[in-house]
Amino acid sequence: MTQHSVAKTVVVLGGGILGVSTAWQLAKAGARVTLITEAALCSGASGRSLSWLNSAGERSQPYHALRMAGIDRYRTLFARHPDLDWLRFDGALYWADNDEAGTRARHAYEKAHGYASQLVGPESVGSLDPQVNRAALAEVAIANPGEGWVSLPHLAAHLLQEFTACGGEVVEHAGHAQVMTADGRARGVRSEKRGEFRADRVLVACGPWTPAVVAPLGVHIANGSPVSMLVTSTPQPADVRVVMNTPRAAIRPNPGGTLAVDHDWYEHDIVAHPNGEYTLDRAVIDQLMVEAGRLVGEGKPLEAASWKIGLKPIPGDGEPVVGELARVPGCFVVFTHSGATLALILGELLADEILTGTKHPMLATFRPERFS
Repeated sequence: MTQHSVAKTVVVLGGGILGVSTAWQLAKAGARVTLITEAALCSGASGRSLSWLNSAGERSQPYHALRMAGIDRYRTLFARHPDLDWLRFDGALYWADNDEAGTRARHAYEKAHGYASQLVGPESVGSLDPQVNRAALAEVAIANPGEGWVSLPHLAAHLLQEFTACGGEVVEHAGHAQVMTADGRARGVRSEKRGEFRADRVLVACGPWTPAVVAPLGVHIANGSPVSMLVTSTPQPADVRVVMNTPRAAIRPNPGGTLAVDHDWYEHDIVAHPNGEYTLDRAVIDQLMVEAGRLVGEGKPLEAASWKIGLKPIPGDGEPVVGELARVPGCFVVFTHSGATLALILGELLADEILTGTKHPMLATFRPERFS
């Protein structure tokens, strides 16, 4: 941070990992920060994210560069705390459904820009993780040894401890909130249950609801957020290390010896209710756990201990939306599908922009104005 900050007080609206990370960085830099949440901290998308740390597959070069910087920040945290059970770098596996040519093309693309990518098969996968069920593996799969995973609720608790130690204030269960403006600038937040919070700057980090929060300000951000689900298994005897992204299930290790499981093939079966809640037939959840169980150990079905369903934040064009609103100076937004991978780096870059007014070049292609 420079010594010439242009903001002294900041309200961060949103208690997910992006809001928490940015609030922590702001408080560390000396700002007076209030973090406001509609409900409980991490009760939204951050509490039901597979949170796979990666930049695999195809995406724009600016997006890839940002994700690699995001992984770098996690590597630094991991180096300082190598014994954490909620942040690991044990690699990942990917394979497609009956598409060896597509898998090889993805591998070639990753290799072409220096991403750690290896082709493996049933006979060689044991060197990456002996708990992978070789019988489930495709003939050709991709191993990405530099990838990892994080439990976002655990990360948020870690950052919040440092945030409050720096004088940051947390206000939970504030209900719906809106950005207050005066003289064309953001001046704070008005909440349904906790009243007004005035500040020099406001950050809207409300996940899939970010476009709706800024819409009354005359700002359009395209929203492509689908409904998704994360299931947590009962504790498992198999000590699975890798993240696996496969045609019928995606899994990662989770603290407590459990596994986190998700996918998208059942999204059309999720029922939305008028009160904002979602339900899914238990038979579909059980089938997902059958698919996930095939990937590990002897291939037996996993048992679901709990599951959470809600919107997964994805901007309309798939790319992150980050920075100050040109139409409403003093109001910043952050909205992205890759909240886990980008949590630490975006918190860092956004805090610097909020406090200094200097735009970071890595965020140039992700500004909100591209939708207008």
